[in-house]
Amino acid sequence: MLPSHKQQLVGLIEDACAQLGVTGMQVVLERPKVEAHGDVATNVALQIAKAQKKNPREVATDIATTMRAAGAFSFLLDKVEVAGPGFINLRLAASARQQVVREALQEAGHFGISDAHNGERVMVEFVSANPTGPLHLGHARQAALGDVLANLLAAQGWHVTREFYYNDAGVQIATLAQSVQVRAKELQGEAVEFPESGYRGEYIAEIARDYLARAAITREGVTVIASGDVDDLAALERFAVAYLRNEQDRDLAALGVFFDSFFLESSLYRDNKVEAAVSAMVASGMTYEEGGALWLKTTALGTNGELAGQGGPSADDKDRVMRKSDGTYTYFVPDVAYHIIKLQRGYDRVINVQGGDHFGTVARVRAGLQAAANALGIAVPRGYPDYVLHKMLRVTKGAEEVKMSKRAGTYVTLRDLLDWVGRDATRFFLVSRKPDAEFVFDVDLAVSKSEDNPVYYVQYAHARVCSVLVQAQEKGFSAPAVERVDLAPLQSEREQSLMKRLAEYPAAIADAARDAAPHQVASYLKELAASFHAYYNAERVLVDDENTRNARLALLFATRQVLANGLGLLGVSAPQRM
Repeated sequence: MLPSHKQQLVGLIEDACAQLGVTGMQVVLERPKVEAHGDVATNVALQIAKAQKKNPREVATDIATTMRAAGAFSFLLDKVEVAGPGFINLRLAASARQQVVREALQEAGHFGISDAHNGERVMVEFVSANPTGPLHLGHARQAALGDVLANLLAAQGWHVTREFYYNDAGVQIATLAQSVQVRAKELQGEAVEFPESGYRGEYIAEIARDYLARAAITREGVTVIASGDVDDLAALERFAVAYLRNEQDRDLAALGVFFDSFFLESSLYRDNKVEAAVSAMVASGMTYEEGGALWLKTTALGTNGELAGQGGPSADDKDRVMRKSDGTYTYFVPDVAYHIIKLQRGYDRVINVQGGDHFGTVARVRAGLQAAANALGIAVPRGYPDYVLHKMLRVTKGAEEVKMSKRAGTYVTLRDLLDWVGRDATRFFLVSRKPDAEFVFDVDLAVSKSEDNPVYYVQYAHARVCSVLVQAQEKGFSAPAVERVDLAPLQSEREQSLMKRLAEYPAAIADAARDAAPHQVASYLKELAASFHAYYNAERVLVDDENTRNARLALLFATRQVLANGLGLLGVSAPQRM
């Protein structure tokens, strides 16, 4: 139902309870499992009866009788019924259902948008790929999930920052430079043994060719020019990283994903932020040295950073090494330093979208962050940062799993997906399942023009409405302004069902933002498209009766608007013709 209707119903129930001498009860509205039972139900009578040791059905009957006598009843509710042990089932009046058509058309692109979190700041960090190769399927899923989540948060009033964290330091970057160096020497006719752990994709040879050709890479106003010197590993590294960062930018742009800020892991070392974080963790008293290594007492810290036993279970089953005996840091230490900086930047909320293989680092980062923050006098919100962890994605094409891209050498890339199915299908499919669920991306399904293809099914619903508008214009019909449309003719069961689905949109996107669950929007759009197609196949829209025709046109145009709004949040186009 519309948020305004929910507020009115809660107020109506609270007023009825107050007239019976009961105040302060939390009124919760839920959708009945059986649609025939009504639009919403509440168990408030059960709560009151338990507190006052009364018969719940009698309490429910008293509340229902009081509600029926309220002046607001006639235009808001059609039925109030008592069911089961004391549930109260409510059915909206037709006029209340029809209101969604007017609101959707009047608010247009703003329908469903909320300012509930106006003034609050959130950072969504996602993709965060090593600049050592093309973006793979995991990055593709992260890109779509993170971007849509950012859209959803913005739709709830959050001021959103999209950030990409580059792991541009460490062994992998050195290996990248060595791999390019070998390929460059081979291109010059020199026989060189390729490093065992080197990157073997065709893209390495491409970088080597451009390096020898003294190509220039310009990104964010900074130009890196290849020297062509195959013995200068530092120059090779700078050029290779710039080349791959630039390529990742292009692939993400093709997916419709853009970032507000980029953060370099190397800056944490350059600016001594890692050492400062380690010093803070040591100062907290939560570290010790053993076997030449520095350890963090993750077993003494809870899952949210508090002392274990005081606010939750232990963060880990054993303490973790922070600094190895060779002086290098383990994976989670620079992450702790990075999140100290995030805290200092003043975000109310931080969400990290990462692969499921990061599961083990979540508690360690939170524990290390709490230890360091305690020493620095910084407050850490409970459960900070939030994580959205996604599972693996597999791709099938021609009924067979695709495991390798010729260019990447060992894996399917984001660019492969885009080339095969295009932006719309790629984005829709990548967010259509829960992040923590594994799924198979069926390329053949994604390009099919069938009801089984969810993105085609939803887009076709939008295009179908557009085709009705064309037909109406060809027949000389013109719908009046929305404020003058009489919606009373919208009484049939399928019309009521479609309007009910439209009214669920604001809550659907609010819930998806709250739960960090973009797949809920994709599911809602499929349900809305199904309701529309069922209605369209059963009813004529361009009937002779003007009032009925105009009301049905208004319903279709409202449906088109909500479809376009929802697809827009997913970053998917709403075509007028298909």
